[in-house]
Amino acid sequence: MKLLLTSSGIRNQSIADALVELLGKPIAESSALFVPTGIYPFPGGAGMAWEAMAGESRSRLCGLGWKSLGVLELTALPSIQEKSWVPMVRETDALLVWGGDVLYLYHWMRKSGLADLLPSLTDTVYVGVSAGSIVLTPHNCDAEFDLGFVPEGSEMAQEADQGLGLVDFTLYPHLDHPDMPDTSLANIENWAAGIPAPTYAIDDDTAIKVADGTVEVVSEGNWRLFNA
Repeated sequence: MKLLLTSSGIRNQSIADALVELLGKPIAESSALFVPTGIYPFPGGAGMAWEAMAGESRSRLCGLGWKSLGVLELTALPSIQEKSWVPMVRETDALLVWGGDVLYLYHWMRKSGLADLLPSLTDTVYVGVSAGSIVLTPHNCDAEFDLGFVPEGSEMAQEADQGLGLVDFTLYPHLDHPDMPDTSLANIENWAAGIPAPTYAIDDDTAIKVADGTVEVVSEGNWRLFNA
């Protein structure tokens, strides 16, 4: 699988160019499925999901001019047959995975079966935004924050610090965001010191591109790598 793990979506030309390179063709000739699931636990999540799907979000994921665009709602998948959605996922060029609560997204990625399917999607481009990026890593940097949005004592809460581990590094998005005090460089460095894996701290103008096992930073902003 080819990955474009972003902090805040397709925010500049460098990240847009990286997406096209991974697709191997123009966006206008590519199909995509949008996964809004992670945003629902947040207050106003339904409205934020609509904004993203309508292309009103600054991430620009759904407003890039795709040849075709559909919605893949993970909470619906366990109640329908795999033949109704697995072929569609296999055939799409890009999976656009929105942000929100990492715990909730992790839970439904596993329960829906999408987590098991992802490693076999060798030609698909996975585009993550914030939580959609963090969930692929081994460790959830937002665990303490996310616990405030899931039922106490639930299965989701017990999985707080976990990610899918489909990459061998961790990711801390929104570096130095003015509205997120926990994303200061000092705080991220302190968190990374306790993690047994390299940690990329990236701001909203930065993405991590992964193709054929090669990890590349794409940035018009700021980022740091903290080694384990």
